[in-house]
Amino acid sequence: MLPPLSRLFGLLALLALASSGTARAADWVHWRGPAQNGHSLEKGLPADFDPALKDKGNVVWSAPFGGRSAPLVMGGRVYVIQGFGEGLSESERIVCLDEKSGKKLWEHVERIYHSDVVSSRLGWTPLTADPATGYVYANTTAGNLVCLDKNGKEVWERQLTEEFGRFTGYGGRVSAPTFDSGLVIIGIINSSWGDLARGSNRYYAFDAKNGNVVWIADTGPPKSTYQSNPVVAVIGGQRLLITGGGDGALHAFKVRTGELVWSYVFSGGAVNPSPIVDGNLVYCAHGEENPGGGVIGKVICVDASQIDPATKRPKSVWEYSKGQRFGLSSPALADGVLYVPEDSGELFAFDAKTGKLLWKYRYGTEVRGAPLVADGKIYIFDVKGRLNIIKLNGRKAPDEDETFVYIFKESINGRPVQTETNGTPIAVNGRVYFTSRTDLFCLGETGSKPAAAKYPAPPAEAPSDGKVAGARLYPAEITLTPGGTYKFSVVYFDANGRELKATPGAPVEWTLPLPDKTPTGAQPPALIGKVTGTPTEGALELGPNPAQQGVVSFKVGAVTARARVRVAPKLPARTDFDKAPDGSSPGGWINTNAKFAVKKLPDGNQVLSKVNDKAPPPLAKAIGYITVPTASDYTIQADLMGSEVRGKLPDGGIVNSRYSLVLDGKPDAKLQKRTIRLTSWEARERINIGVPFDWQPGTWYTLKLAIELKPTAAVLRGKVWKKGEPEPEKWTIEFEDPHPNRDGAAGLYGYIPNVLDSGGKTEPGSELYFDNLSITPNNKGGK
Repeated sequence: MLPPLSRLFGLLALLALASSGTARAADWVHWRGPAQNGHSLEKGLPADFDPALKDKGNVVWSAPFGGRSAPLVMGGRVYVIQGFGEGLSESERIVCLDEKSGKKLWEHVERIYHSDVVSSRLGWTPLTADPATGYVYANTTAGNLVCLDKNGKEVWERQLTEEFGRFTGYGGRVSAPTFDSGLVIIGIINSSWGDLARGSNRYYAFDAKNGNVVWIADTGPPKSTYQSNPVVAVIGGQRLLITGGGDGALHAFKVRTGELVWSYVFSGGAVNPSPIVDGNLVYCAHGEENPGGGVIGKVICVDASQIDPATKRPKSVWEYSKGQRFGLSSPALADGVLYVPEDSGELFAFDAKTGKLLWKYRYGTEVRGAPLVADGKIYIFDVKGRLNIIKLNGRKAPDEDETFVYIFKESINGRPVQTETNGTPIAVNGRVYFTSRTDLFCLGETGSKPAAAKYPAPPAEAPSDGKVAGARLYPAEITLTPGGTYKFSVVYFDANGRELKATPGAPVEWTLPLPDKTPTGAQPPALIGKVTGTPTEGALELGPNPAQQGVVSFKVGAVTARARVRVAPKLPARTDFDKAPDGSSPGGWINTNAKFAVKKLPDGNQVLSKVNDKAPPPLAKAIGYITVPTASDYTIQADLMGSEVRGKLPDGGIVNSRYSLVLDGKPDAKLQKRTIRLTSWEARERINIGVPFDWQPGTWYTLKLAIELKPTAAVLRGKVWKKGEPEPEKWTIEFEDPHPNRDGAAGLYGYIPNVLDSGGKTEPGSELYFDNLSITPNNKGGK
């Protein structure tokens, strides 16, 4: 903690507190409800339903917009995110419907790319929203963090993959954004640039009104991808963001600054369930190995008001670990009982204060969705198409005879088949909302009149003492082009992150220092340019140099702050890597450190190589992103060469507007020849066009990919030829995409599939080299 700075400041005045993010009772903007614990205070909710009977069967309305996550209700509207379409049209969309009638008001479509997630797992990240502005926020499978207004108009968007190096895996484990205190906060696994180039579990807070980065927090390397969605609570007078992480821990951060307050490691793998807070107690669970060995899985309760000052670890109150996996759903808390679904479909009920197991109840065989506790009932799905409405029996086990079960089925080729259900029900304004795979339902008792429940006010934060505890530069990270300028704001805050107005009386220093070393130990140079400023703002002017990255630093007295600055190239851009230091990664590129490195070949030529001694998938397979994500209507060209090791070649290619032109190192199963492929979404064959091209190891080839935009489509053209030979007039691959990606960062793609890593010994895989990269606007004026 920094010392009090009252001696440095002649004037201190509190700003109005930022919006806390507390929703009105008539809104359900956090996927676990107003109390963020899966407990709705609504009354008069249906104990059964029958879609065939419509309103006589307690179904107020239904609409053909299914999904895998919880709906969101705000301002008289219902919002869902879902995967939809087939073939070339397959995408995700956010759909807005009228709360009373179910009439669709609008939809916003997001394309899929940059992900190994398959179509059956689209739309799995719940939405969040700000009731004060009516803005809705979504994290799409493709990594677009998007803000929409109540009419469906896009307010802002950040491309988490191309801007910050986000990583996803096949399982679809991607966490949802959370809105609070004027911020949209999201946890990701990523590999960015500079000192954040190491693969790590990080949390980014964006300004909810414009998408600027406010703070970044880092908890270290993950064990795997994860999907724990944060909750916000006031404990000990501090407003905290609390979440499970990919590193096997439960973490608490100050919401407004990202300062890590405490951590509690309790899993040997990632933590997927969302935590729950009740007063000072925090509950969470996992389904992985435990750090100390023994049986699998654990449920924990910690007292977050009692933090060990040496370890920054909260006090353990109780834990339950008897060999059950609690890793794929999230718990609920109501009336002193903690309800935790076990992965195989058994519901465990614990006394929340003591951890005593009250009862177990078998309701399914496989689960993903979380329980909703409301009106003396539990609404909960299993994966096999079953929605259970379980009547509670005080602290005794439910009576199976009093449980209503509805089995959803859908028709395929005229035959009814069981459907998959993964969603989480919600209850608001006297109605229950949920999605099956195919439909969105609104349930209500026949003849009932909806009324909003009243929730207790959350605990208040401790009053501010008006003393400056620190400062931050706003934004915390920006991207400019060579010669760019920017004005940063200085934001002073108190011990709880609340903003203060301040007039310092000490000298102010603005500098461009050496940035922190990269994870590989390289020392990048300082930004080339100049920065000047006052106690409240600083002006940055960059030099014309391309391929830069670094930091802007601010200091007044004992208070320091910094902002990260990436310099992305303007188009046209060209590089042959000859001027880059041997072993370095290109400055200003995203997702390249420890994955790509400059290398001098025996013939003296200096090239960019794909690192070939890292077996983990996020390192063996990577795209290095070069430009800003809004680049469009351009052509990328590069030379490429691969080597053959243990009978295998690498995969290598170029990326333009989220389309990839790739020399495939393995023979096509049907053609029995190597191919050149044009793809867009690797996990699905939305676009996957292969043309025989039996490229050879040790030979340089030139690849060229041009994307021409049309009003409703994009024409994709790719070609390949031996380096040094005349460029062929005819394109090797041509395709018109009627559902196009209209922009996207240029990049280089490499995959080394044959790295051997066993017994602590690594045998490198194939080599892959790139040279003579150029990115040029098309004749009609790309950017």
